[in-house]
Amino acid sequence: MTDSVKKWYVVRAIGGQENKVKTYIENEIARLGMTDYVDRVLVPSEKVIQVRNGKKINKERVYFPGYVMIEANLSGELPHIIKSITGVIGFLGEVKGGDPVPMRKSEINRMLGKVDELSVQNDNVAIPFTVGETVKVIDGPFNGFDGTIEKINEEKRKLEVMVKIFGRKTPLELSYMQVEKIS
Repeated sequence: MTDSVKKWYVVRAIGGQENKVKTYIENEIARLGMTDYVDRVLVPSEKVIQVRNGKKINKERVYFPGYVMIEANLSGELPHIIKSITGVIGFLGEVKGGDPVPMRKSEINRMLGKVDELSVQNDNVAIPFTVGETVKVIDGPFNGFDGTIEKINEEKRKLEVMVKIFGRKTPLELSYMQVEKIS
């Protein structure tokens, strides 16, 4: 089996079940011994940091909800096998009852570029603050206090903020997510 025959296709899946569908496809392909026909099954996702109850939560958000990308040689029974998997609605771009339509090269490059960009993106986020800037604490026990940034620790991704509490200046170590700029 040559790689030149393999093309990228988009499988429509039930929203919110993309990762489940990916696992089902991979398991079914392995079970039937058809791994030569399928190179990759991909659910493009991005890492998102949310603050809930003062805690940072890392979550993965699917970039194209309802779609699973698959790099495969769709020949023989393979399209029917994939369509019969739980959670799969069908292939994108297919004429009713027709063959699945592969993605264009430009679409593939854009999608794969986005996937690579999202996986790297989390590590090199620019520091949105400067020393001497006034910020408002939006999370934690000092929520609502204003303070001035004294130091920025890039490695730990923390700020040392001087806050006036009961008339005295007190240094606080806060994460970037716990403060916001005062405009």
